[in-house]
Amino acid sequence: MAIIDKFLELSLEQVVTTTAATTNVIDAGATKSASLGRDIGAGTQLYLAYSVNTAATAGGAATVTFALQDSADNSSFADVITTVAVPVASLVAGATYYLPLPPGMRRYIRGNYTVATGPLLTGKFNASIVDGASFIKSQPDGLTKVV
Repeated sequence: MAIIDKFLELSLEQVVTTTAATTNVIDAGATKSASLGRDIGAGTQLYLAYSVNTAATAGGAATVTFALQDSADNSSFADVITTVAVPVASLVAGATYYLPLPPGMRRYIRGNYTVATGPLLTGKFNASIVDGASFIKSQPDGLTKVV
């Protein structure tokens, strides 16, 4: 189970039908030396956790790619890491996708939803920086599988 901090919440029940940035941006603060970057969560692996709040639907074969982005100036954002394109059939309520935060990120952090072959007709998503991630998936026979 992930630990969620309200101040590290990037979006809550955000309606996504076309490509969009998360509703919130995290300001990680200034550093003494820009060349060192940031080591957010030193000693603990942090993740950007995307979860599907309300299942996504589309008229066709839409996909969503989830991204972790950073910026030095809070206006020019670039992808740091992304998921593969997730098909709309997999965007069911409760599905969660994790992106690890690497060291050395720039000051401002946000997420991004890239919708391809869209638009989505429905879908609400949450995104938060979390301490801890669960990679255990339940299987139909009641067994668990670590992925």
